[in-house]
Amino acid sequence: MAFDGANIWVANQSSNNVTKLRASDGAVQGTYAEGSVPVGVAFDGANIWVTNNVSSSVTKLRASDGTVLGTYAAGTRPWGVAFDGANIWVTLNGANAVRKM
Repeated sequence: MAFDGANIWVANQSSNNVTKLRASDGAVQGTYAEGSVPVGVAFDGANIWVTNNVSSSVTKLRASDGTVLGTYAAGTRPWGVAFDGANIWVTLNGANAVRKM
């Protein structure tokens, strides 16, 4: 899960999507298709980053409306994702590694 300042973003592994919930009351604000088995979610101040474990990719969504801004190859089985204020970091479960995107 990730918090964007107003909403909670949740990865739904079995459904291959992410759901945006309004934090104040839990109302669903949208559900957005993802790659195969999305697991990690991070907020960078403007965008949501989602790791797609089986697709070996990371998707960047505009937080305001869920529009896909890009999907990037990440390496073998990306899992966790974090934003450090400047970069996106992804753990690669299948490679026992961490990658800076």
